[in-house]
This record gives sequence, C-alpha cells and structure tokens, in this order.
Amino acid sequence: MPHRHASRRIGPFALTRTLAWLRLCAIAGQSVAVLVCALWMHLAIPLLPLLTGVGALAVFAVFAAWRLGQPWPVREWETIGHVAVDTLVLGYLLYFTGGASNPFVTLLLVPIALSAAALSVPAVLAVAALAGIAYLLLLYRYVPLPLPMHGGGFPLHVLGMGVNFVITALLMAFFINRLARALRMQQLEVQRVRERALRDEGILAIATQAAGAAHELNTPLATMRTLLPELRREHAQDAVLEEDLALLQEQVDRCRTILREMVAFGQAQLSQEAERMPLQAFVHGCLERFQLLRPEAELALDLPESAARLELRVPPGLRHALINLLNNAADASASCDSNAVELQIHCGQGWLELTVRDHGPGFASADEPGRLGRSGKQGGLGLGLALAEATAERLDGELTAGNTGHGAQVRLRLPLAVIGAG
Repeated sequence: MPHRHASRRIGPFALTRTLAWLRLCAIAGQSVAVLVCALWMHLAIPLLPLLTGVGALAVFAVFAAWRLGQPWPVREWETIGHVAVDTLVLGYLLYFTGGASNPFVTLLLVPIALSAAALSVPAVLAVAALAGIAYLLLLYRYVPLPLPMHGGGFPLHVLGMGVNFVITALLMAFFINRLARALRMQQLEVQRVRERALRDEGILAIATQAAGAAHELNTPLATMRTLLPELRREHAQDAVLEEDLALLQEQVDRCRTILREMVAFGQAQLSQEAERMPLQAFVHGCLERFQLLRPEAELALDLPESAARLELRVPPGLRHALINLLNNAADASASCDSNAVELQIHCGQGWLELTVRDHGPGFASADEPGRLGRSGKQGGLGLGLALAEATAERLDGELTAGNTGHGAQVRLRLPLAVIGAG
C-alpha cells in the first residue's frame, strides 16, 4: 500500500533526493555560466580549475544517485555530508570568480532553507555553520573577478544579481514546495494511521465483548438443549406446540453452531494458518453459508472459468469479510423491496477483485463507508464494512465503496502476491 514508504516522504531521504535534483541543475547552470563568461564575454577566468570543480560535482552526483537507490536508510549526518560537498564545490567555484563579491554567493543560503524544512534543529545549525564559514572565507580569500575593459564592472554585477535572484526564486519555490507537499502527505498518512488504530481498537473491544458474551451464552444454551427434548416428549400430543418446540430447538442448535464457529475462527486467527483451496471452492463455500443465512436472497454470480481454477491461500477472516459484504448488500436490497444481490469476481494484473452490488438506496453523500459504528441501514451496528476494511488492509489490499445509479457496490481488492498459492 501507499503508506509503506511514508517514512521517506520527508526528512533526510527527501532532502537528499531534492539535493540530487538540485545538484543536476547546478551542474548544468554552472557549466553554462563558465562557458558563457569565458567564450562569449571573453572574461579571463581560470577555465580549467572551474571545469574541474564542475566535473568533481558531476562525479559526486553519480555517487549520490547510486546511494539513493540503496535499501539502507539515509541518516541526518549523511545528508549533512551531501550538503557539505555541495557547499565546498560552490565555495571553490566562487573562490575563482570573485568570492563574496560574486552575486551568486547568496546560493549558499539555498541548502539552509531546504534543511530547515526537513532536518532537525541541530542539523540545520550545522548546515548554517558550513555556509557561514564558507562565506567568511570568501570575504578575505578569493581570486578577483576580471572585469571587461570597457564599461566597468558594475553593470555586469547588477546583471549577475538579477540572474541570481531569478535562479534563487525558482529553486526555492520549486523545491520547498516539493518538501512542503511531502510533509502534507505524511501528515495525511499519520492521520489515516491514527484513524485505523482507533478503528482497530474499537474492533478489538467489540471482539472482547463478543468472546465474553459467547462464553456466558454457552450455559443457557446448554440448559435449553437439555430441557427442549423433555418438553417435546411431555407435549408430544399437542401438534402446534410440538412444531414450535421443534423450531425452537433448531434455533438453539444454530446458536450453538455459531458459537462453535466463533471459537474455531478465533483459533484460526491465533494460528494465522492460511487454508489452501481453489477460488471456486472458496466462493461457493461462502455462498452456501450466505444462502443459509439469507435463503430469500437472489444471488447472481459472475465467476470467469479462468479465475475459478486459481489456487488461493485463504487467510482467516477473508471468508467472513465476503459474507459480511453479501449480507449488507442483501439488507440494502431488501430496504427497496428487492432480493437481488450480485457478486462479480475478476482476476488480473496481480489483483483479485471481489465486487458486491445491491439494488438498494445506495450510500448517502455524508456516509463514510467502513467507519466503525456507522451504518447506513436501520438497526445496523456499523461493523460489516469496518471488519471487511480491516481484513483488506491486513492483507495489503483495499476496500472501496460507491454508488452505481441503481444501488451501491463495494469492491474488495486483494494482491495475489499475498493470497495466491502460486
């Protein structure tokens, strides 16, 4: 999922990557400036030392690009080292072109501004100290910039200041905007993680209560299973009462079966053992259970033959997630006097998509599908979509919901790299 690399969006890695792009721009701009001054303006600048400095920066740019492709994290001290190399090369070039009197000396401020948006205060102070030392040295030690023979050097200095202002403004606007956007993305990711944590905490609390309730229900269910056969024997002559007692015993047995399934599901969750089976067997197993729960539902299944033979590692919770979605769809269709429910399955491009559609009123614009405790149906607990979404996220998938014009649809997308048996 997109949140996997959130730690790289802002901080040392983001700044180092920004410096890499900025370094390429500097190499191009410095090369053009040196060649224009030497070949077009005919200034007597030391061409070989300047091109040597630009070449050294190009070699470091290749190393930095290789470093960014490595898996180990970028630390702050390493980012400061990159800034130090850039500052050293820039100071070297300024030394041969007038030192602090060169209008481009203000480019020493760019690393400080970028570091302030991505590094800690001590790191920013270190970068500022590097730039300050370089500026102080350039005040007293430099090779004077040769001026043209006619017209003096002030117009050239003013022109350089104008070019420097444009370059600095563009660089600051572009790269600081990139860092600020990365920061906003990280803040949104943190907010999503916080919401997921709150939702999972709520699910855990409900699961704890459900476990306690299941344990407490086992005793009265056992009592009813003991008394009902005796009542049926005592009132065997009363046909109407016998029929009601038989129905009651069926319901008690069904409750007992549900409690056993809850215990088995909890054990499967603890073991984290996935069950291997074809996609067709998994789907039909879910549909059989759904038809037992909702015998009135008219289910339309779209399962391509090419996908039916796909081998899956069915993790604990996936079966219940799909049944919850189907049950929600049946409730939505029933609210509009319809029993139609559709299940469409698609497999391709590394994803398995399970799409459930209903013929109900659809999601209201203010609804938040998957929000724990909010339900779009009367009497709902708001658990179905929340549990399905939690299952999808645990499997590195996603759950999306929307309207189709004649109802709603919920799509559960799961990566085959996680649930595929191949």
